Amino acid sequence: MKKLFVIATTFAALSSVVVADIQAPPGSTYTSSRKLGRALSNIMYGFIEIPEQIVRKQDQYGRKSSPYGAIDGTNRALRRLGYGFYELFTFTCPTYRGTFKPPYERCGEDNRIEMNVHDGLSEFPPELGFETYYNYSRSQAY
Repeated sequence: MKKLFVIATTFAALSSVVVADIQAPPGSTYTSSRKLGRALSNIMYGFIEIPEQIVRKQDQYGRKSSPYGAIDGTNRALRRLGYGFYELFTFTCPTYRGTFKPPYERCGEDNRIEMNVHDGLSEFPPELGFETYYNYSRSQAY
């Protein structure tokens, strides 16, 4: 009985000391399947940058800036097309600093991927109509 008590006490003491790190690493959401999805969406929906930039430039600079928006949108659409094919051919390889993160320019102060109207690209192409503000993860609210 005494031996069983010592074993149980030792097990309880050792199990209370053990702490596991169950936190996911920062790059765990970037996988090869996400890279493939990003590549296909950039190839198929990258042209949406053209009307999106026309509207953004009109809001920012006025109605006469439509040609500027069309040229900037075409530039961004072609960049998305290039990134899309690059990521399509390399989706199995972690190419950006040993991770599957997108190789686009980083925007903002904390290097998050977000829409920068002037020169940065978001991770996925913009959405026309109802925008979800780039929240691509599911969450349950109770």
